[in-house]
Order: sequence, then structure tokens, then C-alpha cells
Amino acid sequence: MTDAIFTSATTWLLLAQAGVAPPVAAPVAPASTAGGMRLDLRTLILLGTVLGLLAAASIIGRVLRRSADTTLNPAMVKTFRSRVNAWWTMYAILIAGFLVDFAFRYVFRATIATVVLFGLVSFWALREYITMTPTRRGDHRTLFWTFFLFTPLQYVLVGIGSYCFELYTTMIPVYASLFIPARIAISGDPKRFLERVAKIQAGLLICVYALSHAPALLSLQLHYSNGQPWVIDAQGTSGSNAGLLFFFVLLVQLNDVFQYVWGQLLGKHVIAEQINSSKTWEGVIGGLMSSMILSMLLCWATPFSLWEAPCIALVVSLAGFAGTMTMSAVKRDRGVSDYGTLVQGHAGVLDRIDSICFAAPVFFHITRYFFSKL
Repeated sequence: MTDAIFTSATTWLLLAQAGVAPPVAAPVAPASTAGGMRLDLRTLILLGTVLGLLAAASIIGRVLRRSADTTLNPAMVKTFRSRVNAWWTMYAILIAGFLVDFAFRYVFRATIATVVLFGLVSFWALREYITMTPTRRGDHRTLFWTFFLFTPLQYVLVGIGSYCFELYTTMIPVYASLFIPARIAISGDPKRFLERVAKIQAGLLICVYALSHAPALLSLQLHYSNGQPWVIDAQGTSGSNAGLLFFFVLLVQLNDVFQYVWGQLLGKHVIAEQINSSKTWEGVIGGLMSSMILSMLLCWATPFSLWEAPCIALVVSLAGFAGTMTMSAVKRDRGVSDYGTLVQGHAGVLDRIDSICFAAPVFFHITRYFFSKL
């Protein structure tokens, strides 16, 4: 130990005499900056803006309600007010998860509340999906493992973070997808075997695996596309993963709204009337353009540049549209209009998050590949 100290001191002395600056160790970023939950100024501004818009929308809804009988379609006004109420519920729960994680970040060193929140949403969405599609007695034990092993385990791995990246990105599409048909086969009931297997696999993949990529954003060590770190220090002089997650949810949800509004204003060509009669080409194109503009206005809350944000918004919005159409096709196949009645005004949880389920893995992998060191 003494020899090591003497050698180090001698080296520094020789470098000083030669006029060479001694090597200085690079500063180590605090553990709290490696992803995780920090409510920096940008995130707080974004949260405040959304809450302000929701408050304004609620006031507008009350005003429209009073004049709906004379000037506006009462059904449209009711739909608008019910959607606003659903957004209040969703964003209030999401913000509450952020605040709990922020308050206990030094104790848990993880984003437990937000991950648990998404886990509960996945559990309930999967329940709605399975309830809508009838099962046989031979599927019950397979469903037990699906609900009480694979679903919580997926979110445990996501909560652990980047150390389990290979596990939480392969467990359900590989191991669960192999377990499900084998377990159903062991039950000894061959009737409609392929249909039963596909139904459970699809529900687990969409409601649990795909959605879990949203809270997985909190574990990424983000940087700008030029390699400079996005999170600089613990004081929050740069961005926050919480703000990026909120940006993603807001972008996907407003894309649905933009598509609906443009479809009502300009929609003439329905894409697939038997699947979703409200989706038109004009509405989709208008929604994509509006989402791209919105992403440019909010790019300050992300590590994306002014031209990168609309490109990502285009891809993510297309994925969200695909999710809406896919889940609408499932509902039409089963002869139902909605998945459930948990969220007031929008029938079920899965009706509210169908676009997020499809967009989450797309947004996660784009962000991870181009803007993360993970």
C-alpha cells in the first residue's frame, strides 16, 4: 500500500517537472442520473401545461354541454366530455406515480410506483381481453401462470432496469410463448387448440409485454444523437426520463384525438368500415401531421432535435393507429363494442391504451438505439 502511494506521488512529481498536466479522473455521474425518476424543470413545465389544458378542456366541456341542445350534436359533446374525464383519471394516476417515485428515489433507488402502476394496468387490460374471449376449462391453469407469474415477473424485470434488459425483452415472446401451448396441451383438451393458444399468446404479448416498454423508458441512460449526455447532473440541468415517458403518452393520446377531429371535419374515405367506421384516410393523415407539429413544439422536453422529433412522431403515431385498428378488429370479431367499464367515458382500460400498447415498444427501441447507451 505504501509503495503504491509512493509510486503515484513520484509519477505526479515527474509530470509536474516536465510541464505536463497530471491526468485528472473523469467525473463520475451520480447514480441518480442514470435513468430513473427526476422531476426537472422541463418535466414540471410539461406536466403543468397538460394539467392546464385539461382544466381548460373541462371548462369548455361544461360550456358546450349547456349549448349542446341548440347548436351542437349532443352525442359529440358527451363523447368529448367523457374523454376529458378519462384523461383526467389517466394523467392523475401517472403523475401520482411520478411524485411517489420522486419522493422515495433515495430510499428505493428505482421507479417502483410507476412500474407497479403500469403493471396493474396491464393486469386489468389482460383481464378485459381474456374475459371477452371465452376460454375452456383446460385453459384455466395456463391463465393462472399467465396472470400470476409472467405478468408480474415481466414488470419485476423492468423495474430492476438495464441489468435485465435481455430478460424482459425475451421472456414473454420466447419462454412464455413456448410455455403456453405446452401447458394447454398437457391439460388434455385438443378442441380448438390453435385458437386458444393464439388468443392467450396475443393477449399476453399486447397487454403485458408491449405495454411494459413504456415504464422501461425510465431505465435508459439517455443522450443526444451526437453522443452528448442528456442528463448532466443530479440538479437536473438537462432532461428527465419521466418527462420523456410523459411526452410519449401525451403524443400517442393526442394523436388519437387529432385523427378523430380531422376525421369529423374532413373525413370522407373510411379505411375499413367493418373494423372501425370512424377511421378515415383524411383523419389519419391529418392526425399524423398534427402529431408531428406537436412533437416539434414539445421537443425541448426530449433528447430529440427539431427534425428528429417529427420523424419519431410519425413512426410512433402510425404504430398507435395500427394498435387501434387491431384491437377494433378483435372487438368486431367477438361482437362487442367495448372491452370493459372501468374508465368512465371510454368503456374499458384496453380501449384507452390500445394505441399505447402498439406504440410503446416502437418508441422504446428507437430511443434506445439512437439516444441511449444501454
